[in-house]
This record gives sequence, C-alpha cells and structure tokens, in this order.
Amino acid sequence: MAHVTGLGHVGIYVRDLDRMVAFYRDTLGMQITKQNLRAGIVFLSADPAAVDHEIALMRGRPENDNAHLINQISLRVASLADLRTFYYRLQDEGYRIDTVSNHGSAIGCYFFDPEGNRTEVFWVTGYACWVPNSDPVDLAQPDEVIQAEARRVWERIGHVPVGGRIEHEAATLRPSAEPVLS
Repeated sequence: MAHVTGLGHVGIYVRDLDRMVAFYRDTLGMQITKQNLRAGIVFLSADPAAVDHEIALMRGRPENDNAHLINQISLRVASLADLRTFYYRLQDEGYRIDTVSNHGSAIGCYFFDPEGNRTEVFWVTGYACWVPNSDPVDLAQPDEVIQAEARRVWERIGHVPVGGRIEHEAATLRPSAEPVLS
C-alpha cells in the first residue's frame, strides 16, 4: 500500500524575505539551494547533498492578524506509482487537487487537507535541479513519459549550481500569482 515515507519540507509565507533568509542561513547554518528573487522564493537545506531543501521561504505573508502562514506541507513518497496512488485516492475521497507539477528534481501533487492546508506528496526523480520550476504534468501518462519530462526540465535548468540563479527569472512559477514549490 502507498504511504508517506517522511516529511520533505515546509513552505512558509514571509514578510521580510531577506531577514528570514539571513536567519535560516546565518543563524541556523543552512545553505541556499534554490532561489528566484524576482518571484520572492528561496529554498534552504541543512545538507544539499542529501536533500535539495527542507525550508521554502515565499514572499507574501499578509500583514493582518489572520495571516495564512503555511505555503505547503510536503511529504515524500517512495515511487511514482505511490504518487499516482495518492493522486487517485485523494480525488476519489473528494479532496481538491491544486496542481500536479514537474519540478525536475521531483514530481509533486498539491492538494488541500480537510482544513484547507495546502499539502504536497512528491516523488524524487533523481535529477538534481537547483532552480524552482513548476511545469504541469499529467499523471495518467506512462512512467517513461513522465520521467522523460523530468529529464527535459533537468536538461533545461540542471546546469545551474546549488544556490545559483538563472539569468531571466520568471516573476512566478505558474500562470496564477501564487508560487508553487517542492
């Protein structure tokens, strides 16, 4: 039976991205692994060789007292087959799917839990990509097609080093204004 194998990362909306990056980098000793400053996104990891990010910081925390702070809770699964099982299970049980994304380094299914918290189950592809990316993917496609799409993303952006940036960053990772990350 498909099951979650562990916590992958937590995404947090922040007001002051520079201050929060400095805290996680300088105070806690984490390393910037992925960033798109134009979109207001920075990923950090305590051990980039083991996991590409554990904290995802996203500009966009509202100023009001009823702030929505969590961007996402991300949970790892062992295989593409497990990811598909969760996708269909979530649909069958009536949970709202937000998006299914090809990040190059992972394929993620984003959905909302019973209280509306955005959650992701993701499978690591084996292609290290250090640029935030979110191409749509259809989980009904055969494994070989999905893996080839992940490889195409890696071929497009895999040359960027850990913590590097691409020359022409997009202002967002998908057509809507809300960033989607893994």
